Amino acid sequence: MRKKFIAFIFIFLVSLSVLTYFWSTALYIWIAASPFLLIAIVDLTQKKHAVRRNFPIIGHFRYILESVRPEIQQYFIETNKDGMPFSRETRSVIYQRAKEQLDTLAFGSQIDMNEPGYEWINHSLAPKKILKEEPKVLIGGATCSQPYLCSRFNIAGMSYGALSSNAVLALNKGAQMGGFAHNTGEGSISPYHLQGGDLVWQIGTGYFGCRTPEGEFCYEKFKEQSKKPEVKMIEIKLSQGAKPGHGGILPAKKITPEIAAIRGVPLGKDVISPPSHSAFSNPIQLMEWITQLRDASGGKPVGIKLSLGKRHEFLSMCKAMLETGIHPDFITIDGAEGGTGAAPVEFANYLGTPLNDALIFVHNVLVGVNLREKIRVIASGKITSGFNIAVKLSIGADLCYSARGMMFALGCIQALRCNANVCPTGLATHDPNLTEGLFVPDKAQRVANYHKHTVESFLEVLAATGHERPECLKPWYVWKRKGFGQVKNYADLFHYLQPGELLVEPVPQEYRGPWNSAHANSFS
Repeated sequence: MRKKFIAFIFIFLVSLSVLTYFWSTALYIWIAASPFLLIAIVDLTQKKHAVRRNFPIIGHFRYILESVRPEIQQYFIETNKDGMPFSRETRSVIYQRAKEQLDTLAFGSQIDMNEPGYEWINHSLAPKKILKEEPKVLIGGATCSQPYLCSRFNIAGMSYGALSSNAVLALNKGAQMGGFAHNTGEGSISPYHLQGGDLVWQIGTGYFGCRTPEGEFCYEKFKEQSKKPEVKMIEIKLSQGAKPGHGGILPAKKITPEIAAIRGVPLGKDVISPPSHSAFSNPIQLMEWITQLRDASGGKPVGIKLSLGKRHEFLSMCKAMLETGIHPDFITIDGAEGGTGAAPVEFANYLGTPLNDALIFVHNVLVGVNLREKIRVIASGKITSGFNIAVKLSIGADLCYSARGMMFALGCIQALRCNANVCPTGLATHDPNLTEGLFVPDKAQRVANYHKHTVESFLEVLAATGHERPECLKPWYVWKRKGFGQVKNYADLFHYLQPGELLVEPVPQEYRGPWNSAHANSFS
C-alpha cells in the first residue's frame, strides 16, 4: 500500500503540473490538495505510527474512530444491561432519582433470572409499613466523647484533585442538604469541603493535610485540622479496592498551585502516595495510633479503611485489638470492584478481594472475637441502589458508601476520561473551560435527591421483607443462583461464626491456618 500510494502521488503531481500548464484554473486544485499532500508527506516520513506510515491520510480515520469509540459504544450499541463498569439501566435509575423523574420499570424485568450469579431478596407475605425516617447508625463507643449519628448511605472517598472544585462543592452541599456524610478521600480537606456537610476525613499514606515537608505524619497539623466542626470522623486508609497495595496516583497535569498547597506537595510532579504507612509498622502500633488520633481530635470516632488481602493480616489486627483493648470505631471494607481515577490494569482487575467475600469475612472475624458489637462495618464498592444497600446490610454491613453513584448524580456520563484531565462533564478535571459547565446549586440538589430516593427505596425493600429495622436483615434472606436449578442463600454459601467462636478450640477449619499465622506485633 505504501509503494502504491507513493506511485499514485507521483502520477498525481505530474498530471496536475501538466494540467496547470494548459489550464490556469487548475491552481485551485493545487491549493485544495496542498494540506493533504503535506499530511501525506508527514505520514510517509514519520516512524512512530505504522498504520499512518503504511496508509497515509487514510490511516488517520483509525485514530479518529478510536477516539470516539466509547461514545459510539455507549450511545448506539449497548443495551440497557450492557455497559461497564455500570450498565445503562443502573446509570438511568441514578439520573432519574437525582432529577426526581419517573424511575419505575415498565413491562417487567430485562434481567435473565436464570443466569448464574443472579441475586434476589425474599419478601414476606406480611410486609411492614414503610418507615418515614431513616434509622441512622451511631458510630463511636465509650472512648468517643463525640460519637456520630450516620446515614446508611454516604459519599465515599473522592479527593479534591481527583475531582474538580465544583464537583466537591456540589457533593458537600448535597450532603449538607440531605444530612449524610461526605468522605474527603485522601487528598485532605479543601475549602470546597467546608460547605456545611458532615465530613469523614480520610488520612492515607501520603498524610496530605497533616504531613511534614518530608512526607511524614505531623501530629500538630492533624490536631488543628481534626478539630474543625465539620469533621465528624477520621478514617485511616490502609488500602483501597481499585489498587490495593499501591499508593494513590494524582497525575501532574491535574495538580494546580492550590492543590499543591492543600496537600503540601510540589508542583510539576505526579503525586504517588507510598504503598504503606510510616506512622506505624505493626498492628499494635496501629491500635496505639488510633488512640492518639482519637485523643487529638477531641474524642471523634476513628476507623480504618482497607481492601481485604492476606487474611492473616486482618486477623493480626484483631489479635492486637484483643491484646491492647483498643479497637477502631468503624472499619470500611472497600471491594476490589471499587473505582478510582487512575489505577494500573493489573491492580484494578486482579488484586484484592471482591466486596461480598471481604465483607462476610470481616464481619465473621469480628463476631468470632467478640468485637462486632463495638465496631461498625461500612461497605464500599458499586453500591448504587436500595437493593444493593439491603444486600450489604444483610450479609454483614451496618452502612454503605457510594462514590461512582454520587458521581452519576452529579452528571457523570461514564466517559472513562477520569485520568486524562479532559472529563467532559467537569467532574474529574481542572480545566476551567470544562469545570464551569458544572452548575453547583443544581448538582448539589441532585446529589441530595439521589440520596433521599435511594434511601427511600432501601426502606421499601426493608418493609417488603417484613421488617422495620435494618438490623433484622440476615444472610439467609439473600439468595444467589449458582446454576440452573441450583440456588443458595448466603448463610448456606458461607459459614457464619457464632460470638467468640475464634477464641475457643478448635478454631473452625477455614480460619485455622490464617488464625495461627496471625500475630499482634507483626503483619508478616
